[in-house]
Amino acid sequence: MALDAICLTGLRRELADGLVGAKIDKVQQPERDMLLLSLRTMKGNKKLLIAAGNGNARVHFTALSFENPAEPPMFCMLLRKHIVGARIADVDQPEHERMLRIVLDTHDEMGDEAQKQLIVEMIGRSSNVILVGPDGRILDCMRRSDSAVDGARSLLPGMLYRLPPKQDKHSFFTTSEEERKALIAEADRTRPVDKWLLDTFSGLSPLLCRELSARSHEDYDTLSEQMSALRELIEAGDFQPTLLTEDGKPRDFSFLPIRQYGAAVQQESFPDFSSLLDAFYARRDRLESRRRRSHELTKQIRTVRDRLARKLVVQGEEYKRTEGREEIRKTAELITANLYQLHRGDSELVCQDYYAEDCPTVRIPLDPLKTPQQNAAAMYKEYNKRKAARAHLEGLIDAGEQQLDYLNSVLEELALAESEKDISDIRRELTETGYLRRPKGGKPDRSRPQAPLRFVSDDGLEILVGRSNVQNDELTTRIARRTDYWLHTQKVHGSHVILRCDGLEPPARSLEQAASLAAYYSQGREGGKLPVDYTMVRFVRKPSGALPGKVIYTDYKTILAEADETLMERLKR
Repeated sequence: MALDAICLTGLRRELADGLVGAKIDKVQQPERDMLLLSLRTMKGNKKLLIAAGNGNARVHFTALSFENPAEPPMFCMLLRKHIVGARIADVDQPEHERMLRIVLDTHDEMGDEAQKQLIVEMIGRSSNVILVGPDGRILDCMRRSDSAVDGARSLLPGMLYRLPPKQDKHSFFTTSEEERKALIAEADRTRPVDKWLLDTFSGLSPLLCRELSARSHEDYDTLSEQMSALRELIEAGDFQPTLLTEDGKPRDFSFLPIRQYGAAVQQESFPDFSSLLDAFYARRDRLESRRRRSHELTKQIRTVRDRLARKLVVQGEEYKRTEGREEIRKTAELITANLYQLHRGDSELVCQDYYAEDCPTVRIPLDPLKTPQQNAAAMYKEYNKRKAARAHLEGLIDAGEQQLDYLNSVLEELALAESEKDISDIRRELTETGYLRRPKGGKPDRSRPQAPLRFVSDDGLEILVGRSNVQNDELTTRIARRTDYWLHTQKVHGSHVILRCDGLEPPARSLEQAASLAAYYSQGREGGKLPVDYTMVRFVRKPSGALPGKVIYTDYKTILAEADETLMERLKR
């Protein structure tokens, strides 16, 4: 969702307390539409994140780290020239719009004191970051635009900065109670309340319009009362930053608890807007980046997997055609047993079936162009052909099913990949196992594979989690000690998990936390509680010739566990 004007009002008050008087030490641009300002404040060092992308525009303090490009973009270089060393004099929200203006006390090119502005517009596709000089002219902006092209304001260096055009709506922040009641009285009451609110007032997001509609029970007569209560909440600054999640995935956020969804969504309160926005976008971007990074490789694996699945279907049909081989053998033996009564040119044999109970009389068709001996030999040949085909197909189908299971496990690993290095390790694994071709002229990937993920339980025990099938093998067969404990989700693809306990019986809490990690790094992480098998490493072995990640184990017990992202983040080292 976009950061609405009311959330921005609460955020501005929060930022003003920490920003005013702060000195800008460093400017970075980790992504095309993102800036990171390192600040020195009276309360210590802080980082201010400024994003101006479509769907992620925001400004807030962040505790996250970002990887910077090898070469800083031109806009980043310009900002370093103009605002590094500047002090923040003020932070305001012009006319309750979805924008923030950061006023900077700095110096001009002659060394004289000057005041510049860093303006962040958070208006959907038109979101932008603009640096304005002391004379009100644009020094540069993250996205330049020309009115001759898009029909909007010109945002080019050297032009006077103008505020975005206002919407042709009534401002929710400035309309009086009498004016609101007059507008409600004139409203078309056949329209849904939330649609009317969205079209009539600026400053209200679709989520908030639906919430006002729900709290007024979709009744225009009680709507004014709910709007007045909302205005009082805003004026008092009584904000409650709230994150809405659905099935563990971030769905939305607001400045107050949301009632319209009932129990369909979960709500999590945060102490301030910065931590709320950090959590919302970090979780959302993590899911999106996983999907984006692994998309190409996922497509390649699915192509190989689907081709293998079609091959298995064909082999299964051929396997079914071998099922009548025993009847063919019996028929051949009946012909052989009755050769004495057959002559060349006979088209049928009438005899007793001594294989069946009561020896009924049967009729066996023959090829009249063959001798009786040739008819029997042809049937023996067909029987042996089907028998050999069945044995061969059993091996092919068994190997194909193992390969299909392996490729499905790789797809699950890709869905859980958290970095480019994870993707690279999986690609190397597929190349080494022959499922992907090495690019022509490409050099072998000689980079060192990553170490397993490391966690520490609340009892101080180390927990290791494999990132890929090859790493699962390495972890279980080489890194783990025989007296460590091995965990894996039952009948579900997932990572191998090792709980290091130096030969001692692990505490129940550590075992439960390791099982939760096994559930989190598995195919069933969204499926509630999962059975997780655990045993000592000495009872786990890898069959000869098995595909990466495949092991067999004995002497195990089972525990129910549920994936817990909060626990995972807390235990991660």
